[in-house]
Amino acid sequence: MQHLNNQKLVFSALCIALYIVVMMCTQTFAFGQYQIRIATALYGLSALFPFLVLPFGLANVISNTVMGGLGLPDIIGGGLVGVATTGLIVLAKRAGCGNWIVWLAVTFVPGLCVPLWLAPLLNLPYWLLASSLLVGQCISGIASFMLVSALERVGAGRFFAVAGGNNK
Repeated sequence: MQHLNNQKLVFSALCIALYIVVMMCTQTFAFGQYQIRIATALYGLSALFPFLVLPFGLANVISNTVMGGLGLPDIIGGGLVGVATTGLIVLAKRAGCGNWIVWLAVTFVPGLCVPLWLAPLLNLPYWLLASSLLVGQCISGIASFMLVSALERVGAGRFFAVAGGNNK
């Protein structure tokens, strides 16, 4: 059992690192008018590996701390949205939803929640920010859906024998 816990810890750390590297490489368009955050496509991995819920929240906190520049509301809010998105994916997959839920969660949770604090911070209307974030998150949602579907096809969910993963 300790070996499995160590594997999950190392895999979680690798996912956090990958999230931050992807954010660093894509920051030119991850923080623009249309925030295309390709790194949030990694949230879909929680459909296969449910123990990644908190690590992806932490990844978002680290990313917003290092690159965000909008202070504590963005750091905390980003972490909560990461946990909410991945948590929704895990719960929906456990309830039997298909991979379409990955696209839905990755697109709409960040797209509708992040403007709640960005609008007052940037002094812009909520719907203006939400519409531009939804465009960017839709791209990440599609990428996430494709990633999870491809990994399921090759049986990646069996990498860890955990309840809630896709262990066909």
